[in-house]
Formats: sequence, C-alpha cells, structure tokens
Amino acid sequence: MLIDLSGVLSEQHRGIDTIAELEMNTFQNGKSVFPILKKEPVHIRVSHLKKRELSVEGETDLTIQIPCDRCLADAPVEFRLKFDRHIDMDDKDAVHAEELDEANYIDGYDLDVDRLLYNEILVGWPMKVLCREDCKGICSVCGQNLNEGTCNCEDTGLDPRMSVIRDLFRNFKEV
Repeated sequence: MLIDLSGVLSEQHRGIDTIAELEMNTFQNGKSVFPILKKEPVHIRVSHLKKRELSVEGETDLTIQIPCDRCLADAPVEFRLKFDRHIDMDDKDAVHAEELDEANYIDGYDLDVDRLLYNEILVGWPMKVLCREDCKGICSVCGQNLNEGTCNCEDTGLDPRMSVIRDLFRNFKEV
C-alpha cells in the first residue's frame, strides 16, 4: 500500500495517522518463500519535524510460517513490529540514503508500507527457528523426524578414534 506524503510536506504540514492493510501474503528472502499466516493492519503515523524531515512510526503483528532448523517441520513465528524512522527528504547523499535504506521504501512523495515492513521483518528475522524447545531434529542417515519416532539406523556419528576414551568412561564411571 502506498501512502501519499505530499500533505505532510506541504505548507500546512498535515500529519497522517492511518491504518493500512498489508498487501503481501508471502515473505521472500532470497530464493525461499515463507507464507504469512496471520497479519494485523498496520497503524502508521507520519509527522513533520522540520523543513523536509519526517518522522514515520508504526506497529503491527505478523505470523510467518518458517521451517524448523532442526527437523524442517513448519513452525509459526510471531513478529511484533514496532518502528520509528527519521527521514530527511532533502538528503541527496547516496551513501547516507543507502545506509538508512530510505530509497528502498520512499519513492517521490509515496511511502511504500509493504517495502518498509519487508525491511523490518528482515531486520527482526530470528537466527534460529525451532518448532519446540526440545526438538530432536532428523536422523542424519535416513532423514526420519526424531520427534515423530525413532529409526533403526546405526549411530555413525561416533568417531572410532575416540573408542579408547569411551571405553575408559564405561569402565570407570567415577572418573
């Protein structure tokens, strides 16, 4: 959704306080596409600070379906987005604009809400996603989801060079 900023930048400096609907239904990060399961309307406030400088504030809640990092089962991840951006419309310095990513979501006098939220989701993306805290992952041999059951694969993860130490611990448990 695009929000027209010309009223805020005009002589009257009319602020904007609106509810915007998020138009994106999926979040695409590189080659991966993640469906958005639940999205709340975005409450956006735009106010004039000085000259051609604006303050853009907003908040919303989203739930995105992301695969678990251990077992690859789908896990819903909640995002509580709250942002406050200071925008200088007169700043022509390309390095400064790239650093703040303003060129990404402001085009002329239009504020692209979807693009702004895309950046916020990207910044808030979790480092590790787990379907549950005690997720057991998948078997490295057969690929069985160990949360759903066990497999009959032999544990090949043990290094044969460590067998002497393993035997030592078996024989002398008090060590």
